[in-house]
Amino acid sequence: MALRITIIVMLFIVAVLVLAATKPKTFHLRRSITIKAAPAKVFALINDLHKWNDWSAEDNNDPSIERTYDGPAAGAGAASEWRGSGKIGAGRMLITESVPDRRISVTVDFVRPFAARNVNVFTLEPVGDSTIVTWDFTGTYVYVLKVMSIFVSMDRIMGNHFETGLENLKSIAER
Repeated sequence: MALRITIIVMLFIVAVLVLAATKPKTFHLRRSITIKAAPAKVFALINDLHKWNDWSAEDNNDPSIERTYDGPAAGAGAASEWRGSGKIGAGRMLITESVPDRRISVTVDFVRPFAARNVNVFTLEPVGDSTIVTWDFTGTYVYVLKVMSIFVSMDRIMGNHFETGLENLKSIAER
C-alpha cells in the first residue's frame, strides 16, 4: 500500500513538473483606475522613483526595504535599487521611457528571490477632470512561477499588488 501511494505521489509530481514546462515564457497583467486629478499630477508621482515609496504596494509591505537612487531625479535614466527582507527581495528599476503626462516605461530586474526581468508600462489618458491610469506588466515566467501558476493564476498572485498600488496612487493624487 505504501509503495502504491509513493508511486501515485511521484506521478503527480512528475505531471506537475511536465505541465509547468509547457507554460508560456511570459505573462501579462493589466489594471486600470480612474483618478480625479490632472495627468500632470499623476505623471509626477510615477515618473519620480523617489515618490514610489509613497504609493507602491511593496514599499508599504516591507518596512526593512532599503533604496538607493542613481541617474536623473526623474524621467528616462532614473534608477532605483532596493534590498529588503522576505518576499520583496532585491533588484533594480530603470525608467526607460518617459513621455510627459502620457506614458512611463520602467524595466525591473529582480535579483532575489529569483532573477527575472519585467516591464511596467503606465499609460495616462485624460478624461474630463480625471485621468485613467493603465498599468501593464509583462514578466518572465521563471520555472518556480510556472509551477505556482498551475495552482494559482498569476493574475490572482500579482493582481492584488497592482490594485493596491493604483488605489494608493489614487489616494495621493486626489489629495
